[in-house]
Amino acid sequence: MQDDQLSGKKIILGVTGGIAAYKACWLTRELIKRGAEVKVVMTPSALQFVQPLTFSSLTKNDVIVNIFPDSQENGSSMKTWHIDLALWADLMIIAPCTVNTIAKIAVGFLDNALLTVVSSLRCPLLISPAADMDIYDNKITQRNFQTLEEMGYLFVKAEKGELASGLEGEGRLADINKIADAAELILTGYKRDLLNKKILVSAGPTYEDIDPVRFIGNRSSGKMGYNIAKAAFLRGAEVTLITGPVHESIYPEIKVIKVRSTAEMKKAIHKEIINSDILIMAAAVADYKPAEVSIRKMKKEDKLNQIKLYPTEDILSSLKTSGKKIIGFALETDNEKENALKKLKSKNLDMIVLNSLNDEQSGFEYNTNKITVIHKNGEQIDFPLESKFQAANKIISEILKSNG
Repeated sequence: MQDDQLSGKKIILGVTGGIAAYKACWLTRELIKRGAEVKVVMTPSALQFVQPLTFSSLTKNDVIVNIFPDSQENGSSMKTWHIDLALWADLMIIAPCTVNTIAKIAVGFLDNALLTVVSSLRCPLLISPAADMDIYDNKITQRNFQTLEEMGYLFVKAEKGELASGLEGEGRLADINKIADAAELILTGYKRDLLNKKILVSAGPTYEDIDPVRFIGNRSSGKMGYNIAKAAFLRGAEVTLITGPVHESIYPEIKVIKVRSTAEMKKAIHKEIINSDILIMAAAVADYKPAEVSIRKMKKEDKLNQIKLYPTEDILSSLKTSGKKIIGFALETDNEKENALKKLKSKNLDMIVLNSLNDEQSGFEYNTNKITVIHKNGEQIDFPLESKFQAANKIISEILKSNG
């Protein structure tokens, strides 16, 4: 199984002259860790922040800074290195990309090595800008963003946070993992096909308290739901994530509602689904809760022999919606497809995603998953074991297919 879709891909990383240039070292490592071959092109001003030797050590490739050699004392060369490099690449990323470089790309300037490569590209270009908030928000800068987007260039926009100036605002370079995720999305052929869609995703477990210390729960890590939320956001959706207690991280642009119990999750879903187009119910909701919750920690000497349990409320069955796509999940250990079909029909779902605990490296706590998608019309599609991010994209594409 090829877990990472960046394996074997050829990526040019452009680095421009901003304080966030040091983060390009982390991005380089992340891309290589995911299996990509990386070659770096720097602008001369980027040398003020990080040295080419750092990137050449990380990539095991030469780093290009200047269009022409420093000296012609030893002769000249007719090699068109910028054309060769542009033809070599599957993707070019510029991160960080200064507003100066964005402006030059927008009007076609070719006054440094990085820009000559951009002009020669036959592959997609992904731009991740970074600047201080006033520069980033400048009307001319925003106009240049719009111009490049209309020309088909792809962006991972800056995030809000603490900036080098000490101010708080938009302009911080996007999280390194988000840039790498966007690169994977592009290189596997997915588009921004969820624009103007509002997607509600649930993730993780719910916990039902026994006392102030103990609870009934399950092993759900939330990885599947979080990857669905990330994939939907990168494909253009406005995403709300309702999550039980997990240790996963999410993009800052995604609205997050944290809950603990099934009742809390139900309340949040009922509220948020009103303004959503699609609900993807990836959470592993606890099926039972204690009949009574002790207000003090139960001691061993209490000799508790049993805990009386009641079923929790069925969130999917409680939804009375029209015009909404409702997607459920089924994690099974036996009679997998039979049980998934039963759940699909009994809860009136538009689609259900089945995974089995009998499949290796699949289900709770793994970064991979092997899923079967079953549509309301009975169509079933089996997917191979793959990363949960790729599985998430398959799920989204199947939802769109069922949407007509």
